[in-house]
Parts: sequence; structure tokens; C-alpha cells
Amino acid sequence: MWYFIYRFFKVILKYILPKRGLSKIIESYNYHKRRKKRKIKYVRLFIFLIILVAVIWRIGLAFFDKSDKSSNNDANVGDGSTSETSAFEDTTIHLTAIGDIMCHGPNYKAAYIPSSDSYDFSPFFKNISEYTSKADLTIGNLETTFAGKDRGYSGYPTFNSPAELGQAIKDIGVDVLGTANNHCMDKGYSGLSSTLDVLDELEFSHMGTSRSVEEQSSILVRNVNGINIAFLAFTYGTNGISIPKDKSFSVNLIDRDLIVKQIESAKRLNVDMICVNMHWGVEYQTSPNSEQKELADFLFKNGVDIIFGSHPHVLQPMEKRTVSLDDGSTKDGFVIYSLGNFISNQSDVNTQDTIILNLQVTKSGKDGNISIDSFDYIPVYCYNKGNNAKNRYELIDLKKSISDYENGTSSISPSLYNTFKSELQRIEKIMNSNLN
Repeated sequence: MWYFIYRFFKVILKYILPKRGLSKIIESYNYHKRRKKRKIKYVRLFIFLIILVAVIWRIGLAFFDKSDKSSNNDANVGDGSTSETSAFEDTTIHLTAIGDIMCHGPNYKAAYIPSSDSYDFSPFFKNISEYTSKADLTIGNLETTFAGKDRGYSGYPTFNSPAELGQAIKDIGVDVLGTANNHCMDKGYSGLSSTLDVLDELEFSHMGTSRSVEEQSSILVRNVNGINIAFLAFTYGTNGISIPKDKSFSVNLIDRDLIVKQIESAKRLNVDMICVNMHWGVEYQTSPNSEQKELADFLFKNGVDIIFGSHPHVLQPMEKRTVSLDDGSTKDGFVIYSLGNFISNQSDVNTQDTIILNLQVTKSGKDGNISIDSFDYIPVYCYNKGNNAKNRYELIDLKKSISDYENGTSSISPSLYNTFKSELQRIEKIMNSNLN
């Protein structure tokens, strides 16, 4: 800018003033009337040049002032230090997980609407839907099949449920369903395939069972607000129901070679984190066994970040740990060994207790590392009001119900209040258990 002004004046001094000096121009103006026209011409030219320089000067000041402000604004983006940091913003998401979605005979019978020959499961979930719907992503374990009405609806030991159950789960905000569990083959391969067809129609993401080799090899990846998450699922078995030899792809069994193969496939997709649903453990035990712990170590060592456990039908503890990798680096890992039943008709001790698990996860903008910032849970009780009761099953937010009763804003009986308090204590005792 200043170089341009310098060159401008140099041209004036070199070519214009030497030919017609300023003094001669003034002298011409005062004393030589016969050169009046030429005098006016030079004066006007001089005045014009002065004005032009002033305008250029002003534009230059405005330009540099704007540039300075722009530079300052860039420096304040992000953490307020330099413009370079604006490109390194952290990304934080909230994940929610629920337990086993089951459907015993009394469950679907309670949801039946004779007038329309249909089913409505929505009253089951009305008290807790706000927790499952507000997360960035909600994950569950579907422990039944949708084999179709023609196959006959049934509960234990071979489950086949109305597809309206899937719709109700979708309506409360569940996004991803693991389908690898000991009941996925209850209606054979055709029932397994039909279940996946229904989930596709309802626009669920799913993993763990497949209709083809290609589908089994295709890793489920969901982009959650800029964080790419791979989801896998595996089960210990299928209750003795044989998987057809020519359909071995249909169920992801807990086979370490298969697990490593799928984890490596996920890594090749450059995902930010890997979550695995594990159907494992011993039914009705509130502590993980040695096999679960060993498998958790194996999964973490091979690159898994979060493990959601299922199958025991009761809660088991959870823990966040620092995982040491072979290259000497460390990372966060999280496991809950069992989320218990989300919905069922079971009534044995602890089987009506569950939680809605919440995780806060952050991806670093500087190095892409994943951190598990915090985790907490909503204690929930599957309340069975008994035969012929309206809205027989309801999932109860225990802390809210207890608080409402103590504040005089609830109509539940003192007996039910005491039941809720006892079940809350059971949940907290399990979840606070020492895993060592």
C-alpha cells in the first residue's frame, strides 16, 4: 500500500513538476492571463491529485483496519488463543444403553387391543421415555424375534413377539439393537431373517445376526454428531438350537477369531470408537464370572472402547478403566457386565430391576483420542400390577416415584412406596459393588 503511494508521488515529482514546476504554475495563475486556460487546467489537476491521494490514503487505512480486526476475530475462535486452535474443537456426545427387551406371553397379552386386533406397548414405557429419547444415540438388546403373526406369538422358551413391540421401542428413541443372543434362533433361520426385515422396516440399526455372508462382513457404523462409532455384537450360544451349516454367517458367536476379524474390519474403516454388545455370563448372578472378565480384557486389548453386557437378566456392576495397549499407550475403556432386563414378565429377585445407563464421551479435536468423561444411571423397576390390571406393566423411575411420594404428590400406597425403596437399595448395592 505504502509502496504504491510512494511510486505515485515519484511519478509526479519526476514527470509532471519538472516539466511545469509548481512555482511556474502559480506564477502563470497570477501574472499570465493569456495562459489562463492552461493555468486552470494545471491547478485543477493538482487539486485532483491531492484529493485522489487523500481518498487512496483513507481506503488504505480502512483496509488495514479490517484486516487487523479479522485477524483478531480468528484468534478468538475456540479457546481464545490463536486462530490455529479454532480447527481443534472437542466433540462431546451422550450415549444411552438399556437392557434385555423381552416379551413373555403375559407381556404381549397385556398389550393386546381386541377392538383392532392389534397391540400397544407404549404404556409400558411412558414413565421413562424422556431418558431414552434425549440421548444422541440409544442402544439395546432385542431378546425376542419378530417371526410374524402366522408363526404364532409365543413367550418362553421360544419367543415370537408382535412387531408393535419394535415400534414402541422405536418411539421411545432407541436407535441401535443388538440381535446376537441365545433367543435369536428361537424360530429358526426364517424367524431370524424375518426379525431383521422388521427392524429394517422400522429403520433400526442392528448388528449380531445376518441374512448373508456379505451382511455379516459389513460393519455397522453410525456417525453420532461427528464421532464415527462401530457396533458389534456376539453371543455365547443359541440355547442348543442348531445354526444351519450353510447359514453359519447368521449368528455372531463368541469366537475369538471372529471377534478379532470384525474388530480389525472396523479399524480399517477409521472409526473413532468401537462398542460391543456381549451376551455372556450366568443367569441371575449379580457378579461377573472369570470368563466375562477375561473376555472384557481381551476386547479392550484388541481395541474395543465400550462393552454392554446382557444375558444374566439381573444387573451386574460397571467400571471405567485405563487400558494399556501393546504400543505402550493408554486409553479409556468402559464395561457394564449386565444391564439386566429392560422389560419382561420375570419376577425372581433382582429380575425386575434395571437401569438406563448414560455415558458422556468426548473426541479430542487435537489428537482424535476418545475419553469417557462420565457415566451415571437412572434406576428403573419393571412394575407388574397383576392379572387383569389396566396398563399391567410400567417401567418406574424409582427415584422420582419415591420423591413424589415423600413430597405428597403421589397416590401410590405405603406398601408400594416401601417396595420401590427396597428395589432402589438392591440396584445401588449391585452397581456399587467392588469388582476386585
